[in-house]
Amino acid sequence: MIKIAILGKPNVGKSSLFNRIIRERDAIVSERAGTTRDIKKRVVNIDDELEDFILLDTGGLEERDELFNKVKEKSLNAAKEADLILYMVDAKSLPDEEEIKYFRSLQKLNKPIILVVNKVDNDKMMEKVYDFYSLGADEVYPVSVAHNRGVGKLVERIKEFIPKKKQIIEATSIEEDMAIEDLFSEEEKENLEELKEIKVAIVGRVNVGKSSLLNALIGEERAIVSDVDGTTIDPIDESVWHNGYTITFVDTAGIRRRGKIKDIEKYALMRTEKVLEEADIAILVLDAQNGIVELDEKIGGLIEKHKNACIIVANKWDEAKMDYKKFEREVRDRFKFLYYAPFMVVSAKTKRNIDKLKDKIVYVYGNYTKRIPTSRLNEWIKEATQRHHLPTDVRGKEIKIYYATQFDIKPPQIALIMNKPKLHFSYKRYLINFLREKEDFTGTPIVLIPREKGNKNEKK
Repeated sequence: MIKIAILGKPNVGKSSLFNRIIRERDAIVSERAGTTRDIKKRVVNIDDELEDFILLDTGGLEERDELFNKVKEKSLNAAKEADLILYMVDAKSLPDEEEIKYFRSLQKLNKPIILVVNKVDNDKMMEKVYDFYSLGADEVYPVSVAHNRGVGKLVERIKEFIPKKKQIIEATSIEEDMAIEDLFSEEEKENLEELKEIKVAIVGRVNVGKSSLLNALIGEERAIVSDVDGTTIDPIDESVWHNGYTITFVDTAGIRRRGKIKDIEKYALMRTEKVLEEADIAILVLDAQNGIVELDEKIGGLIEKHKNACIIVANKWDEAKMDYKKFEREVRDRFKFLYYAPFMVVSAKTKRNIDKLKDKIVYVYGNYTKRIPTSRLNEWIKEATQRHHLPTDVRGKEIKIYYATQFDIKPPQIALIMNKPKLHFSYKRYLINFLREKEDFTGTPIVLIPREKGNKNEKK
């Protein structure tokens, strides 16, 4: 799969072009320089006849401080990996010595480079384009991403770098085709593929070491690590293969107390919620060195809200001075609502327990996608109700559960078909705990939904 990287100085419109090409608002766009810091990566298809390709949105090339230098280094490394470089400039400014230096360094890579002159909003601005021919680019495309002017021509040129899809080789015999069809339907095959990918969100407050943990899990320096609060803004995703599964990790922006959220970080908070909506498992990262704070509990509440499977991880254990049992007791006391989540200590710095964490992810995912046969489920519900009878309603009438059936996974969701679809939260909690005694559901919530017999509408 070929890679196309968008590079340029801050605020030239790289993220806006990225969003235009993928045809959705994914990268955060802001007037503030340095909004994009890590590499934003998406698999894109812009033509059904062409192969997919990887589009990279990079941070701005600028030498200002330690953080910006790290951003620049990451961006230049992305250019080295790319098959095509889109170098963006702002038509409203003139190329300076720094711009020329960056462009010359990219030319030395001996890779195709398209110079994209952005913010050419009208015909008068076209005169400004000629100033950039001094950079020595072979191809120059004037565009206005904001007004979608000239972007179509640029995309058509990009298509010429993307290979056409290979024709699918037909099976050698009808028998082979039949054998595959007999085993799985098309829908089942799609579901099997989906179940082989685990989406994991890494969440936590600022500076608990989420980016360092991502780097340790994938075995490379993918995310920028800095002592500067709020270094990660856009979610960063990267995949690894482990025990037969593709695990896609998403490092999200650190969350602050609401009153401390700064300008573009409000977008980061929204993106974190979106990542949790799409994730299977959330890794809640705590700071073992500085302990648990109230904000950690609120972030845990977001995981409970989105019904993700969960693993609670205390990072920086190599620097912690607290006794393990004492810390675990505090975790269990502060996160009672995530009682099902396993707890681990790790060190992204020394790589302690990193492989065990990946094993735990696969194990928890197995529970998150678990299905219980209806016959067995009804045996357990019958046993539970005999051991502890259902309460009566306000009029003293008996409440009955006719039968139970699991209708979904991620997380396991069970319908209780009843004469009156009302179940006190304490009895619902009792049933869930009873099911956990019968079957291993470590790491995943269980959702019980009472339904009236003969009524398909859910009533929670």
